[in-house]
Amino acid sequence: MKPRLNPDWGYYLCLSILGGVYVILIVAMIVADLFYTSPEHLLSALNDPNIRYAIMLSLISCTITAILSLWVGVPMGYLLARTNFWGKTFIDTLLDVPIVLPPLVIGLSLLILFQTWPGRFFQEHFFGVTFQVPSVILAQFSVSAAFAVRTMRVTFEQISPRTEQVALTLGCTRAQAFWLVALPEARRGLLTAATLSWARALGEFGPILIFSGATRMRTEVLSTTVWLEFSIGHLEAGIAVSLLMIVAAVVVLILTRTLGLRGTGLV
Repeated sequence: MKPRLNPDWGYYLCLSILGGVYVILIVAMIVADLFYTSPEHLLSALNDPNIRYAIMLSLISCTITAILSLWVGVPMGYLLARTNFWGKTFIDTLLDVPIVLPPLVIGLSLLILFQTWPGRFFQEHFFGVTFQVPSVILAQFSVSAAFAVRTMRVTFEQISPRTEQVALTLGCTRAQAFWLVALPEARRGLLTAATLSWARALGEFGPILIFSGATRMRTEVLSTTVWLEFSIGHLEAGIAVSLLMIVAAVVVLILTRTLGLRGTGLV
């Protein structure tokens, strides 16, 4: 007896072909990078003091950015998920602006901000920001924090408020219920928000180029290293650095999917 074919096989085949084109494009780009460079080029790039500095600054700035993003994302995500207040829709929309704006616009807006009187006052009386290391962190944070807010909002929306209400009936204050009940339950979302913010900060380029510049041994990070190497004709070094960023992105995505996203309803 011949096995019967699934009557929907043609439908799923069409879907697979249409979606597979994009998958093939991603794989082809990565394979092209792998074949264009070599282990020698990668080692040569890692031995370059400028690139080593860019790696160090990227790791430090991305980690600080992820921590700052959590400090904003957790309370903002909780407020959006648990409370109703006047202007909530406006605030919710405003928080999406850094995500949808062109990166160069964000960098230009930051640059203009620190050319105004409050920005100049801050730099004159506290510390320099524009074209300094703090500007790298601020440029990364301006976009990464929006992803942290979105992730934490979804996280808290997936957690039933009933456990907090039970804690309140047992004598906890609202703050105690948050710290002792809600926050521990949101730990997977915290991991997701941190890794997404870190990865987004690593790939930030436009705001950093405009607001921080690409000065070697000062404000150069991995994303601007790729641009600098290509601009002087060192294609192999630029692709080697690109591969480092691809590896970092893959690691972050694996951590996100295994530790965080499964518990937040984002997948």
